[in-house]
Amino acid sequence: MVGTIEVGDKDRLDLDTLGAWMTANVPGYAAPLTYAKFAGGQSNPTYRLDTPERAYVLRRKPFGPILPSAHAVDREYRVIAGLHPTGFPVPRPYGLCEDAAVIGSAFYVMEMVEGRTIWDGAMPGATPPERTAHYEAMVDTLAALHNTDYAAAGLGEYGKPGNYFERQVGRWTKQYRAAETEHMDSVERLIEWLPRTLPEQTRTSIVHGDYRIDNMIFAPFEPKVIAVLDWELSTLGDPLADFSYLLMSWVTEPEGRSGVLGMTGPETGIPTIEQVVDRYCAATGRDGVPDLNWYFAYNLFRLTGIVQGIKKRIIDGTASSAQAEQTVAKIHGLADAAWGFAVKAGA
Repeated sequence: MVGTIEVGDKDRLDLDTLGAWMTANVPGYAAPLTYAKFAGGQSNPTYRLDTPERAYVLRRKPFGPILPSAHAVDREYRVIAGLHPTGFPVPRPYGLCEDAAVIGSAFYVMEMVEGRTIWDGAMPGATPPERTAHYEAMVDTLAALHNTDYAAAGLGEYGKPGNYFERQVGRWTKQYRAAETEHMDSVERLIEWLPRTLPEQTRTSIVHGDYRIDNMIFAPFEPKVIAVLDWELSTLGDPLADFSYLLMSWVTEPEGRSGVLGMTGPETGIPTIEQVVDRYCAATGRDGVPDLNWYFAYNLFRLTGIVQGIKKRIIDGTASSAQAEQTVAKIHGLADAAWGFAVKAGA
C-alpha cells in the first residue's frame, strides 16, 4: 500500500458525490479533494484521499460482478470500529457507505496512518537486533488481538458458533468452486481430506485472517506496530488460524515478501519458529501448540481459493491490481504445497 499510481479509467471515483458524502459523514472534512490509487490491494481497491488539512484512506468493493460474501468492506469497517476504542492498533474509522450510488460500490473511509511498511520479511539492511525487535512486535501484537475481549468491543456476534475450521474449509471450498477455471488434483484431494481431519477448537478470539508483515504499519523510528490493515477476512474463530498463518513465513522460501525459510537464528536476528511459538504461548497463556502441518495445509488451501478468485476476476476483467497475473501464476505451486503439508500431517 506504500506507492500510489495514476487512477485508470475503470477505477475512477466521482469526486462530487464522494465529496458530498465526506462533508455529511466525516467530521473535520474540508474540500478540495484529490485522490490516487494505491498500487497494492488486489482484493478491495484502495485509494489515498487528500485534502489541504489531512489525508484519508478509502477502501471499496470492486466494481462489477463479484462472488457472494467476498470483498466484505462492511465487515472490515465493523471490526476496525470495534477495535479502535480498545487501543489495539488500527486506523481511526470515519464512516461506512453501503449505498453503491455514491461511487459505484460500497466503501469506507479511515485514517491515513503514516509509518513504515515492511514488504520483505528478510528486512535487508536491518541489524540482527532490529529484526528481532520487529518480529517480537509482530508476535506481541497478534497475541494482543487474540487476548482482546471481543464481546466488550461490541463484536460478540461477529462470527458464527461452532468449529471455525469446519466453516472455513466449507467456505473456501464453495469460493473455489464458484471461481473454478480448471481441474487441479491437489485441490480435489484437499477438499476430500480437510473436512475429515478437522482439529478441535479450544479457544475463540478475533481472527484477522491475513496477518503477515506487509499488512501492518510500523512506527517511523521504532519497532512498534501502529496499525494492522486489511481486515477483509476477519471473523471470530480459532486463534491458531492466525498464528499458523503467520508461521507460514517460516516454511516459505525467501521470495522478497514474507518468506524467511532458512534465515532464522542469531546471525540474522530473525527468531526461530520455536522461539516464536514460545513467545506467543507465553503471551496468550498456552502450554504449546499442536502439530502445525494440518494448519499449514489449510492455510495454503485457503490461499489457493483466494488466488483462484483473482484468476476468475482476471478472466472477467475485474481484477484490480497490475500484480494480479503474477500472483495467479503461482496457483499450482500453492495447491501442490498445501497437499505436501497434508501428507506430512498423515494424509
